[in-house]
Amino acid sequence: MILPIIAYGDPVLRKKGQEIMKDYPDLEQLIINMWDTMYEAYGVGLAAPQVNCSIRLFIIDPSPFAEDENLTDPEKEVLSSLKKVFINPKIIAEEGEEWAFNEGCLSIPEIREDVFRKPRITIEYQDEDFNSFRETYEGLAARVIQHEYDHIEGILFTDKLSSLKKRLIKGKLSDISKGKVDVDYRMRFPAMKKGR
Repeated sequence: MILPIIAYGDPVLRKKGQEIMKDYPDLEQLIINMWDTMYEAYGVGLAAPQVNCSIRLFIIDPSPFAEDENLTDPEKEVLSSLKKVFINPKIIAEEGEEWAFNEGCLSIPEIREDVFRKPRITIEYQDEDFNSFRETYEGLAARVIQHEYDHIEGILFTDKLSSLKKRLIKGKLSDISKGKVDVDYRMRFPAMKKGR
């Protein structure tokens, strides 16, 4: 089922997600719905708060990035096979010199900005069967994970912008929260009673 994506301005996007246990109600269906929702919106990642669930869960499939001609073959291979569910994740290390990449977000449509992040992360998490993993990712894979991880911490990519950039996009962000944005996927706007 396609779920409405929660738009910028909704308090759920600012809450720190709660850890969950194996018996979390309808978890399997939620994950299926999140995949459907993410693909419908042409996203490469989606966090549970973006579908109104304040829990520590996100999914990623950065395979569209694998088509970038500037990437090495090993990087392309990693990105094309990295469809994953992350439950109760914890980033335990971020290393290297920060680099900029133009990021966007399904909850903040029509805004893209350069965001600086470290190129390498180590993360502990559980998969959908609650098996535990500790893995290291680099480059775009690390970036997609960091972006979604921020969502379960109540952080948005716009928080990482300079104060000047924040002032420049303030009006656009306000418009998004009011539903004054053209999107081709379902959204729920905080300043409107019903989503589209």
